[in-house]
Amino acid sequence: MRKIGLGFFLLVFLVSCGNKKTKMDPFATITNLVDSAAHKADTVPQAEVDNDPKPIEADESFDDFVYSYASDDALQRQRTKFPLPFYDVDKPSKIERGEWEHDYLFTQQNYYTLLFDDEDDLELVGDTALTSVQVEWILLKNRMVKKYYFERTKGVWMLEAINLRQIEQGENEDFVAFYLRFVTDSVYQSRHIREPLEYITIDPDDEFSILETTLDLNQWYAFRPVLPVDKLSNINYGQKNSDYSNTKILKVNGIGNGYTNIFYFRRHRGEWELYKYEDTSI
Repeated sequence: MRKIGLGFFLLVFLVSCGNKKTKMDPFATITNLVDSAAHKADTVPQAEVDNDPKPIEADESFDDFVYSYASDDALQRQRTKFPLPFYDVDKPSKIERGEWEHDYLFTQQNYYTLLFDDEDDLELVGDTALTSVQVEWILLKNRMVKKYYFERTKGVWMLEAINLRQIEQGENEDFVAFYLRFVTDSVYQSRHIREPLEYITIDPDDEFSILETTLDLNQWYAFRPVLPVDKLSNINYGQKNSDYSNTKILKVNGIGNGYTNIFYFRRHRGEWELYKYEDTSI
């Protein structure tokens, strides 16, 4: 009887030790990064990687999906349509599965940026009804745009093509040329800031209220954050985004840190200017 009791307690001990092992979730870090995600993404069973992809929880929102896609190699290969069409300016080619290298997109940065032409288009972010989205890298110094085309079919997001193209040049100074000089030349920057500059921020006396005020040039230099210099990312949810637009909105979102800044630019008398700055970081 004593031997049976000892065996029973040993079995209970081994089972309880086994239960202490942490279940690994390949999307755990992404869940912590995405501000909009209030749930964990489903894991991808290894057996499904080479079969027809099935919808997962992250497919419901493109923002959730793209972070999962960028961080998980198995999911990325499953959700990339091979051979993948790749257009290098005027040279079409295809990328085979064996040639594919994992692409982290912008998830290895502590921020990402979004571009809009119209303030109303800010509402497109987070739309769960989207079926076509493009993720872009805007290479400022090279004046190139690298665009990833994602399509959702039967509830499943897939990367279907990549296109690298040159930024079109118009008769007037385009936004990319202006922005690059704006962030690298402080004298030029000072001449292209509207005075007084509209400023929107969280009320320091009431964190649930928004304060609308203005900044003079000296105050701008005291409050201004660091802006991206080499390249900008963009997620095109369907918003207007023309090379020839006379207005541009640059939104900088922190990844997992509550940082949110929005910069409003417009062309005034033939030249670009920053006329409004919004900092609602938590």
